[in-house]
Amino acid sequence: MSTTADNPYAFLSTFDTVFLIDDSGSMAGRSWKETAQALKAITPICTAHDADGIDVYFLNEKDSSEYKNITRAADVDAIFHSVRPRGGTPTGSRLNAVLKPYLAALERKGADDVKPLNIIVITDGVASDDVESVIIAAAKKLDRWDAPAWQIGVQFFQVGEERGAAEALRELDDGLAEMSAGRDIVDTVPWKGESGKGLSADVVLKTTPFPTGWMRRLPTKSHLKFQHITILLLLSLHLSLSSTA
Repeated sequence: MSTTADNPYAFLSTFDTVFLIDDSGSMAGRSWKETAQALKAITPICTAHDADGIDVYFLNEKDSSEYKNITRAADVDAIFHSVRPRGGTPTGSRLNAVLKPYLAALERKGADDVKPLNIIVITDGVASDDVESVIIAAAKKLDRWDAPAWQIGVQFFQVGEERGAAEALRELDDGLAEMSAGRDIVDTVPWKGESGKGLSADVVLKTTPFPTGWMRRLPTKSHLKFQHITILLLLSLHLSLSSTA
């Protein structure tokens, strides 16, 4: 994955980015607005390196072609104005809906012909269904097919300060690798509400725990966790800025 001091986001061209957004009733108000602002900020960065744009799925809203291959912040704004938060938090079933066709294509074509998939789940609450089984089943298939470690990554990012959600995400992160026979495809980022940081590549590079020189030495196909860290830092920094505005 090519990452340089001049272009720290060059690796974005090597994988497809999918956002799974919690549109349950509890997201209405501030969390919904902050999530929209975060996606508006990250979309141009992603699409500058991937002409396919990003795909957005919701937990309750039906899928639409208008939510695929998004390349403009204005499109994100229009989508979030048309979708209204409602209902529960069926994270497991919706994650399965994203993973199922991808895994089918991967089995049919092989890893050489299917770009790695980076799924970022933004949620404010505890899932109302079984998320663990979906992820474990996917991880076991990847192991059975001897897929690269970076083939699929799932990142859960908490927006809002619900303690139960933070605890559930920590349990998800800590327990899944062992249950899935060692393949770790999940990261979680509980909301910490750090303030005083703006959204810029310079801030992201200074905040990430990996030094810039080390990032330049990453192998061509590094683990998705580095990518997750960079994108999620962008999201968390933007949400931090929004919360202090």
